[in-house]
Amino acid sequence: MTEAVRITKRYEDVGETKSDGVNYTPRTLADFVADRIVANAAPVSNRPVRVLDPAVGHGELLLALLDRLDGPVEVYGFETDPDALEEARARLSREHPNAELKLRTGSFLDHVLDDFAGGLFGAATRYDLIIANPPYVRTQIIGAERARLLASQFGLSGRVDLYHAFLLGMATVLGPDGAAGFIVSNRFMTTKGGASARAGMMTDIRLREIYDLGDTKLFEAAVLPAVLIARGNGGDAQTPSFHSIYQAKAEAEFVSPDVLTALQHEGIVAVPDGRAFLVQHGTLDNGNDPAGVWRLASEGVERWLATVKQNTWRTFREIGKIRVGIKTCADKVFIPKTWDAEMELHRPLTTHHTAQRFRPKPPHRKVLYPHHMVNGRKQTVDLANYPASRAYLEEHRQTLESRSYVIEAGREWYEIWVPQNPADWPGPKLVFRDICEQPTFWMDLEGTVVNGDCYWLTGNEDLLWLALGVANSTFIERFYDRRFNNKLYAGRRRFITQYVEQFPLPDPASDDARTIVEACRDLYARLADGPQPDLEKRIDEMVWTAFGLAVEEV
Repeated sequence: MTEAVRITKRYEDVGETKSDGVNYTPRTLADFVADRIVANAAPVSNRPVRVLDPAVGHGELLLALLDRLDGPVEVYGFETDPDALEEARARLSREHPNAELKLRTGSFLDHVLDDFAGGLFGAATRYDLIIANPPYVRTQIIGAERARLLASQFGLSGRVDLYHAFLLGMATVLGPDGAAGFIVSNRFMTTKGGASARAGMMTDIRLREIYDLGDTKLFEAAVLPAVLIARGNGGDAQTPSFHSIYQAKAEAEFVSPDVLTALQHEGIVAVPDGRAFLVQHGTLDNGNDPAGVWRLASEGVERWLATVKQNTWRTFREIGKIRVGIKTCADKVFIPKTWDAEMELHRPLTTHHTAQRFRPKPPHRKVLYPHHMVNGRKQTVDLANYPASRAYLEEHRQTLESRSYVIEAGREWYEIWVPQNPADWPGPKLVFRDICEQPTFWMDLEGTVVNGDCYWLTGNEDLLWLALGVANSTFIERFYDRRFNNKLYAGRRRFITQYVEQFPLPDPASDDARTIVEACRDLYARLADGPQPDLEKRIDEMVWTAFGLAVEEV
């Protein structure tokens, strides 16, 4: 047994979905993927068609593909769950008795490494058709050592997910004239961890079609799938088509019997369960970088983004460094839910629980913060000057000293692991939370310490107010979707550094920008008396105007 076999024991640590991080594929999606593979396949003459599913599961994908094939077929498959494999074997034998089944209990990645590695491509015959829904198992489940080995063997970098290795392995074994369909998490198209796998998809095979199926809820779990359709590397390279479907609130222009059939339209499409979806068609844009983020490009989208660019003065990255909040690595000591007594080193704490657009809820948590600035340099305080705080920390000394990495770094046992810069806390800060359906940015004027569940930036105060108005607008929601193409389940988005730092700002000297700044200051003050929906709406409209655009419903 090679190490890759042990890596792909994907049933060890994860509950039963595809028992290991992947949900079994719904038949409607299996049929869709099979249809697109067959539509892109080249004919095979004078021999059986070689079909592969590298993670067979219960055989749903293979059944869908075999239903669409005539003539002799050799069916290859790998599965680490012997019970699932036997069920798949029985189903395939019953429904396709003439197919020659070559199903194996074991690891597909071992097959790649043993039979195709080292440039010995003639040592094993490649496959004509591949259909796959590979397992999504992240680094924390694979384990750091196994993830490192996978990264080394398959040329991966960043946060390794098992399906990244599967994708590169499948690209290796696909015949030059073959066709393949892969179901992946749509996060693959945008995350830093997926960069090396995206590069492999662009160079090792010929992508033909990309379908971002968004929040269609085709899977029972919170999985946002995408489908990649490809040809082998014997074909000519061409720009892949890109299709996306996401829930929308606008009035429908078309009606479709289901979400996959809705892809035949463009615009707002209603389905029988009452939902409506925005369907878009275009081509892949990765910024001419094989490892770049994948997004949908169309004439309308490009024209829209060009207008934004023409009206952009700077980006958020250029007005201040975006940071994550403090990391104590001992929250129960530094940030307990309640304190029995006041401490000299207490500071008010901002967390995602106080998050609110424009103006936060009053902070109700405190952090014991043993750091300050001395002659412009960050230093740990001398506890002798803070007797109550010292006594409290001494009570928890054993817990704090168990953070061996703090001691090994030559730091005091009572330090916060990532305290950030104490000099930044007193001034105005733009703060925001990560995952939310609606952008949630607010101004902190209370000098709080920001916890690690939020992001923040400092800078020129007027620019922060301008950024606040832009960040909380429906314009930025549209910009996010068109520029980054990375919605999560139920319409939520991730507001993290790699996206927010690219948010645009209009010229602060313009009348539009000055009006936004004053309106945001006014809104902040008025929110002390309760919600101000009319003023929020006016600010939203101002932002669209500042970027030379008409207001759109988002």
